[in-house]
Amino acid sequence: MIHTHQTAPTQFVEADGIRFAYRRFGKPDGVPLVFNQHFTGTMDHWDPAVTDGLATERDVILFNNAGVSSSSGEVPTFVEQMAANAVSFIKALGLPKVDVLGFSIGGFVAQEITLHAPDLVRRLVLVGTGPRSGEGMATLTPEAQEIFGATYDEPDHLWLRVHFTRSAKSQAAGREFLKRFRLRTANRDPEVSEKVAPAQIEAIGKWGAPREKPFEYLKSIRQPALVVNGGKDVIIYSVNSFILQQQLPNAQLILYPDANHGSQYQYPKRFVQHVSLFLSEEEAR
Repeated sequence: MIHTHQTAPTQFVEADGIRFAYRRFGKPDGVPLVFNQHFTGTMDHWDPAVTDGLATERDVILFNNAGVSSSSGEVPTFVEQMAANAVSFIKALGLPKVDVLGFSIGGFVAQEITLHAPDLVRRLVLVGTGPRSGEGMATLTPEAQEIFGATYDEPDHLWLRVHFTRSAKSQAAGREFLKRFRLRTANRDPEVSEKVAPAQIEAIGKWGAPREKPFEYLKSIRQPALVVNGGKDVIIYSVNSFILQQQLPNAQLILYPDANHGSQYQYPKRFVQHVSLFLSEEEAR
């Protein structure tokens, strides 16, 4: 049976004393694509238009890092440890080579996975994210603090503010995203515990804190990289995507118009096309 985002069973694998929850689906050939999720997100916070779209051509793996939702353990307060956990998870699956996609804080983790285990990573997709000590990254941005601190009649409407701009077109795309977001009805991930957000915020603060020569580490990431963001990201300012593209030795940048933090959810078909092209380029040469 070929599974999809909606039907893939939650499986578990043990590594370093952590029981990682994951779902795996799609075309089983080639190099798997491992997804690293955003702040307080679970496997069910991914957009099936993106995951199923990419799964038509490749093996897709979603997972919860340590302490998140259905995975055991504690959430680390360092991005570096989150990445070490992710590497342990990937190796526990017996995968010799993967492509890595990271969204938001997951993009921090994806960079560190590549530094921690460069031979494991073939290609890197960085979405709505930024470098160490990036602009406005020492704390949550003022806009993010307001968005996450507000109350919403419908809890899911938080994501209309986080991922989409205030324009009518973007908000309409957001409402379509929310419909897809709830398509999986059976065996959904539990929401994260109250311990997750404080630990992740601490890790974000340490990653974004000012330091000497902050972008020097990016020169060590020599894998081909695709950097994607909305042109109006207020969660991790869009300029940070430009910094990544400028400092990574082999990176290309796409900024989607009138799009906020979740540009890939506003333009899922376009995003799938761009990522699929990028991931298949090496084989096509």
